[in-house]
Amino acid sequence: MPKKGQHTPLPVIGDATDPNTLYHWMRRFLAYQLEKHYSPRTVQNRETYLRYFILWADERGLKYPNEITRPVLEAYQRHLFHHRKQNGEPLSVRSQHGRVIPIRAFFSWLVKNNHLLSNPASDLELPRLDHRLPRAVLSQREVELILSSMDTQTALGVRDRAILEVLYSTGMRRMEIIALRWDDFDLERGTVFIRMGKGSKDRMVPIGARALKYCEKYLYDVRPSLDLIGDTSFFLTSLGEAFTPNRMTQLVRNAIDAADIGKSGSCHMLRHSCATLMLENGADIRFIQQLLGHASMNTTQIYTHVSIQKLKAVHTLTHPAKLHGQEDGDLIDDGDHTSL
Repeated sequence: MPKKGQHTPLPVIGDATDPNTLYHWMRRFLAYQLEKHYSPRTVQNRETYLRYFILWADERGLKYPNEITRPVLEAYQRHLFHHRKQNGEPLSVRSQHGRVIPIRAFFSWLVKNNHLLSNPASDLELPRLDHRLPRAVLSQREVELILSSMDTQTALGVRDRAILEVLYSTGMRRMEIIALRWDDFDLERGTVFIRMGKGSKDRMVPIGARALKYCEKYLYDVRPSLDLIGDTSFFLTSLGEAFTPNRMTQLVRNAIDAADIGKSGSCHMLRHSCATLMLENGADIRFIQQLLGHASMNTTQIYTHVSIQKLKAVHTLTHPAKLHGQEDGDLIDDGDHTSL
């Protein structure tokens, strides 16, 4: 059985003794990515998606890189389009897109390092991504209902309230809160240091006084009883371990469901709500970008679309119906009711 933090080795695909198979070239590609300081999570995700492709190819007798042509890759794309998950649903366009990107990177690396003469994926057309808005954003009242629903008379209730407060106050991602340590907090300055965020980037962000208060209460009153194995992570499970991504998601989802506000979500819902509510309260979009750790302003611009309150205020002040004195509920009887 692997030790904590270790993963069970995944099986070899194809001939384990042949060093020239797609599988073995994938292993070299992933090792190269780690050497170039790609995050372990990125490399792990790429391995997952490359394994899907290599297994698909192996089942069709395609074992070597030079056997992969553009028509083969297009056939794999059609396979992804028609594939159905266990629940019967198709893969989303974003999932299809995400499974092809590592294949393009893999074959680009093979050509760049002279292991292939030409790149069959060079002009491969990717699925067109939709520009989707967050499905649900919490109002300030709804967030406060979720936070106040935590039973802070219990040890785990204090921990859970501290987790929710940090997510709401800082807008940090799920993996970022999992990786937090106590020495990342600066009580005097009211900041928290986020190590190795998305893209392996560090950033310093402000954190509110209320969130810090609950973090301190958790640190001194609760965490010592959870510190069973000396894990350095700030937030610990009841077994004394760092949270896994799925367990953190479930904790936040359960808290939102328990508040019975008619909305469901998890860590990213609090991240979206933090950014949207701050923008509606007058925060500059550039500050939101820095807070969330977005590399591009284009990513942050989504919150200008989600933030409806400013648009609603402008609409109320400037729409012609308002300017012509037609208040809400007023109807002008002009004798013609055919258009009502």
